[in-house]
This record gives sequence, C-alpha cells and structure tokens, in this order.
Amino acid sequence: MKFYALTQSDSGIADEALRTEYQNAQEIGKIRLGTGHFYFRSARKVYYIPYTDIYRYFRRVMLVPAKLCCGRGDFAIEHLVICDKDKELAQIQLPGSHAAKVLMERMLTLAPDAIVGMPDKEPDGSGKEGPAGEDSTE
Repeated sequence: MKFYALTQSDSGIADEALRTEYQNAQEIGKIRLGTGHFYFRSARKVYYIPYTDIYRYFRRVMLVPAKLCCGRGDFAIEHLVICDKDKELAQIQLPGSHAAKVLMERMLTLAPDAIVGMPDKEPDGSGKEGPAGEDSTE
C-alpha cells in the first residue's frame, strides 16, 4: 500500500510509520482517523493529511435527484470537506448522516485548531460566497 501526501509539510515521513498508524486508526467509511494523520482511500491510493495542516473542515450535503417507483425524490449524500488556507484539499463521501455526526465529533478532538464550518464570505469584502454546503455539526 502506497501513501500519498496532500500537503508538502509532511511528505517525508516513512511509509512504515504511516502503515502502522493507518492499520491502528479508527475507520469510518473510506476515512481512517489516526493519532497524527487523517487518511482516506480513493481507488487504490491512500491519501493522508496531518491534523496540523487542516485549516477548516465541514459537512457538505448534496441532493441527488432520483426517479423512484412512486415518483421523484432526492437522496441526501453526505461528504466531509477538508481545506487548507487556500483551497479545498479533499471531498470524501460518507456512508450516512450518523457517520458524519460521529466523524465531526471525533475531529473536534483530533484537530482542535481547525475551524469547523464553511467560510461565510471572502475577507476582501467582495461579497463572493464560499462553496455551497452544510456546516452543521449536529
């Protein structure tokens, strides 16, 4: 298994140390919460981000329209979005709303310096809003 760093600050760590932490980490869907790193799988790759590099994280709920046997409806698909100071680093689909709530509570203790929730507006006062999504931690 090969590990890929999403930030440059921690890209020199040994694969063996990452593998040990990854195997002992708490698993929630595609995500694993280690002691020092946040891991997630995408296809056959495992990406990691040190908790110290996470500037902001939030839930994003996307409504997917679906045609059902008795009409139309929307499915709510939960995602966790991880950001650094400049951009979104990752958007990871979660297995459901309960998993999202558990994950958000756990992230409060693992990344205490990170901001929980979406940015309201750009700091330059341009009125440009951030990406759409949900920032509730309920």
